[in-house]
Amino acid sequence: MTSEDEDIKQLLTGAVPPLAAPEDRVGAVARRVGRQRRRLLAGSTFAVVLAVGLGFGGIRALGGGTTTVPALGASVDPSRWVSCEKTAPEQGLLRYHLTADEAAELPRLDDGFVPVAVVLCGQEQQRRPDGGEDMMGVERRGEDVAAIVAALRLPDEPAATEGPCFAMISGAPWLAVIDADGRWTRPGIPLGRCRASRQEFTQALRALQTTTVATWSIREVISAEAAASGCSESYKDVIAIQDTTESSPRSGTPKPFPSGPVRVCVYEVAQGRDAVGEFSHGTVLPEDRRGAIEQALLAAGPPKPCNEHASRFAVVHSVSGFDPQHYVELGGCHRIMSTGTGGTVFAQGEAALAELLDKP
Repeated sequence: MTSEDEDIKQLLTGAVPPLAAPEDRVGAVARRVGRQRRRLLAGSTFAVVLAVGLGFGGIRALGGGTTTVPALGASVDPSRWVSCEKTAPEQGLLRYHLTADEAAELPRLDDGFVPVAVVLCGQEQQRRPDGGEDMMGVERRGEDVAAIVAALRLPDEPAATEGPCFAMISGAPWLAVIDADGRWTRPGIPLGRCRASRQEFTQALRALQTTTVATWSIREVISAEAAASGCSESYKDVIAIQDTTESSPRSGTPKPFPSGPVRVCVYEVAQGRDAVGEFSHGTVLPEDRRGAIEQALLAAGPPKPCNEHASRFAVVHSVSGFDPQHYVELGGCHRIMSTGTGGTVFAQGEAALAELLDKP
């Protein structure tokens, strides 16, 4: 296989985002297609709506115009399918999501490639037995593929030239088709008149019966400890964020707790992660601590001039979710930020309040 063949193979399979590659005819066509789509989209007025299908979210910004795109024929020799985890590795923060450029460059499926299965690679959040939650990769496979293959082979519909139209940021999963020899490719998806996926494809995708064939852990989303405490795994350091705004909230006395249980969640700001705290510990306050903390909050005076950074902070709020919510620095300036009905106020905390809040 020549070096040019290798380049075309890499473009057509699209297993991972391509590195800088030598110029080739297919790539040039794809780039021209992308530019034409963007020009047509810029010249139209569209509304944007969000559509997510089959639980596999994907972002596909699709431009206008009927396009001629490369087709995948029998002469192409894609690599053999292994699995979503191995073949479709993580692609940045938007895992398994299609970008506009990628959608424009995917080759269309023609009669030379005969799929016997469709694979959907995606992710979903799953709860563990210990109460924590993980982001899991999920591979699903369907083998009754006649309808979706027929839809994939449809051409683009002519673009709408008049009347209301919506450009869909469509939910399009990371989809691959596999033939009887195990060869695979990611086919382009035909566009409708409003430059979203054709309805035939959307309907076939929704009707496709799939079986989950593999799952794997991508990352932990909520630890067992955070889940047991009722706290979030991470939380914005809202006091630090407020410091970056042009206007500061007024001084005032924090409001008392509403009736019912009160939860405190403590977070630590990791080095290099400004304004984001990671869960340290949390609990529902026993009555004696609740009373002492509420008394300290109500006795707080106006904030003192200070610019010292706090590496830990606490979020104190009603378990029921009712206002007010109190944010307290557990070091640094020991400031208190209280939000609720009537707006946001700043007050001055003390080390004694921080000690009450920071007990595991």
